[in-house]
Amino acid sequence: MSMNIKKGDTVVRLSGDGGKDKDLSTHQGKVIATLPKENKVVVEGMNLVTCHIKPRRQGEEGGIVKREAAIYACKVQVVCPKCGKPTRVGHKVEKKTVAGKEKNVSVRICKKCGAEL
Repeated sequence: MSMNIKKGDTVVRLSGDGGKDKDLSTHQGKVIATLPKENKVVVEGMNLVTCHIKPRRQGEEGGIVKREAAIYACKVQVVCPKCGKPTRVGHKVEKKTVAGKEKNVSVRICKKCGAEL
């Protein structure tokens, strides 16, 4: 299954109340990594989990660290950079000239305003 979300996209969370902190700023974030085999994405500041880190070497500190965990790609939606609204992703085939040759390139577009993502 192909994913419409890529690394660097700004996305908005569609479901969930934010967990314990209920902070509305965690509803939007930038995609750090994509996991296409699991159909998941890792989003900056979203789905934070607490990890207990054990010191590995002498002098190294352990402790409790918060970091982002993966979230299902169907639970987030891409935000269009032009209109600023959450949107579905469409695909359009365009002819582009690369090194003197014409190639058909698939481009992602916003379903609401038609801008290129």
